[in-house]
Amino acid sequence: MLLYFKPGACSLSVRIILNELNLPFESVEVDTQTGMTIDGADYRAINPKGYVPALQIEPGIVLTENPVILQYLPDLRPQAGLAPAAGTLDRIRLQEWLNFTSSELHKAFGPWFSGRALEENEQSRAEINLARRIDDVERGLSDGRCFILGQTFTVADAYLFVVLNWSGFIGFDLARWPKVAAHVARIAMRPAVRAALVAEGLLQEETA
Repeated sequence: MLLYFKPGACSLSVRIILNELNLPFESVEVDTQTGMTIDGADYRAINPKGYVPALQIEPGIVLTENPVILQYLPDLRPQAGLAPAAGTLDRIRLQEWLNFTSSELHKAFGPWFSGRALEENEQSRAEINLARRIDDVERGLSDGRCFILGQTFTVADAYLFVVLNWSGFIGFDLARWPKVAAHVARIAMRPAVRAALVAEGLLQEETA
């Protein structure tokens, strides 16, 4: 398999799951601004949408959209337990969290990645909206569960971790949400996560 990624972007969650499942893969960095891969290929010829991730599962077959890829991979090795079985209510709950993370939480970080400085009123509105979405995650963890679906790590946790971890890059303190902060810290300690962070230059190897 071949993962097209941008360091620190949501494609990081796919790398985490590939690591967790010990699936062999290669990766190619993408500059989504220029639309080119690091080796000079036209990325839009691979994924016309222009954003990451994209996962080539075999020559000529490319998957896009994070929630899709994050369900495809654990179904290759269901014994690893990274996603509930298809057709179960637990699988629907997984899809709920994947879709929420993609359509609401991820989007709430968008203003900080617009490529320009936010004006004061924009910053205030963006912070209120982001806080509302993090409130949703805090409620999801409010019963003391270790992971978002219960006591088992799933692909939904990987995606939540990557997006919530952006708070550090924009200087948005998670201390107001102790269960969310603890969840991020817990996921960050997983060996597969630390290896993924090192691979994308987000963590120094000697501290991993």
